[in-house]
Amino acid sequence: MDRKLTFQPAAAALPGAAKGTAVSAADEWFEREVLPLEAVLMQYLERNWRNSSDVPDLRQDVYVRVYEAARKEIPENAKHFVLAIARNLLINKSKHERIVPIETAADLDEFGLASDAPGPDQIVIARDELRHLQAALDRLPPRGREAIVLRRIQGLTRTEIAERMGVSELTVSGYLSRGICLLADVLHGEPSNIRRKA
Repeated sequence: MDRKLTFQPAAAALPGAAKGTAVSAADEWFEREVLPLEAVLMQYLERNWRNSSDVPDLRQDVYVRVYEAARKEIPENAKHFVLAIARNLLINKSKHERIVPIETAADLDEFGLASDAPGPDQIVIARDELRHLQAALDRLPPRGREAIVLRRIQGLTRTEIAERMGVSELTVSGYLSRGICLLADVLHGEPSNIRRKA
């Protein structure tokens, strides 16, 4: 049975906080809005992650990311924000687990199993996937699409994106998290209510 763990932010641990400082707005928000969502978060993580022994650590990672973001600017919709952070964490963790060690690729070269040139079928599949991705990107709101292109395609940092778009880093984070969620819905065939906003 999994022992229930909870994230306990401490105002005194915040940069610039003096000992005995009152609880910060982020601490209060986290305790009031986020901790009551623990059952929803756990259900989401257990349903979407194959290794149940990782779920308590994933929950803590989500809590840390949510709290760090809230220290900069408190999100309006806690549930949406927590689940978006959880979803992004799972996506990133999945990507990292799919990375093949370089030694494995070297071993395949010894047997002549690896080929640098893609076959015709791979080229057709890749082009189809790119068209599908472009169609999904085209369905996003313009600002969200711009943030995703700058981050995921051009490789800019959130700070650079914020400067280029003339918004805060937290706003960029919101654009990215909502955009990635909407893209995932579109790419995986789930119905989504994408509304174009400026």
